[in-house]
Amino acid sequence: MLDVRRLHLLRELDRRGTIAAVAEALTFTPSAVSQQLGVLEREAGVPLLERSGRRVVLTPAGRTLVTHADAVLERLELAVSELAGAREGIGGPLRIGTFPSGGPAIVPATLAELARRHPALEPMVQEIDSARVSDCLRAGELDVALVHDYDFVPASPDTTVDQVPLLEEPMYLATGGPIDGALGTGPTDSALASGPATCGDTLAELLGPWAASPWITARDGTTGHAMAVRACQAAGFQPRIRHQVNDFRTVLALAAVGQGAGFLPEMATAHAPDGVVLTRLPLFRRSKVACRAGGGTHPAVAAFVSAARTAVGTGRAS
Repeated sequence: MLDVRRLHLLRELDRRGTIAAVAEALTFTPSAVSQQLGVLEREAGVPLLERSGRRVVLTPAGRTLVTHADAVLERLELAVSELAGAREGIGGPLRIGTFPSGGPAIVPATLAELARRHPALEPMVQEIDSARVSDCLRAGELDVALVHDYDFVPASPDTTVDQVPLLEEPMYLATGGPIDGALGTGPTDSALASGPATCGDTLAELLGPWAASPWITARDGTTGHAMAVRACQAAGFQPRIRHQVNDFRTVLALAAVGQGAGFLPEMATAHAPDGVVLTRLPLFRRSKVACRAGGGTHPAVAAFVSAARTAVGTGRAS
């Protein structure tokens, strides 16, 4: 009989790539992880791992077993959700992850709604990069999380995580003038005064006038950074990145004093300072709620999704 806890270790090795990373994520020692995977190989009766330089990679049999492990662990998550539904009331800890701009924009209104509906629930929020959410959900560090993706940077398929849509919002170009260090000129005053871009406008038309200007993007390695670079490339130029910041308020403040052009979603435009020009782009950011595969029916998770949708739907997230 295959042990489900060892199947979990094998799946984490497949996702994380090294025994050391699995050990760190699940608070084991590397030797304990190796030992348990060795026991799993004996239970399976076939080699599941092989050495490749300093790394351990899965054999074809190991990858096949991971596919079955995904299904087994999803069924267990469903079982846990159904058992939780059999209890009266919704209470206890709920560990919530959020991307930075979701903190002030979505989370407070959602928690207020949760407190009104389920006062026994104990939400605990931590800010986290969307790229780390899947790992934290599988490791049990989070129960639910707000995540997002952009046009040009779709979310990677992940069978271990379920996602439900929450909000789709347009992206804006934030500019100020004159931009310090710009090698060219921005749009004319009349063009800036024309208001949000229509659907017929192209990225080349909207971003092209700022091609020679310095740019403000999110930090390298984030989806926001990748979106900004790819959007500029689609407009026909490589952005000259001067500042890398993840906080949209800082992007607005830098744009206001002529430090560059940057991208931000609609929810971040509400308190733009004087001197910033906002131009709507034919690009979108989609916010979603993520949980472990099979966990969407857990009463606490379902309550969070419902509260988040209410908070966004009533306009309290803008």
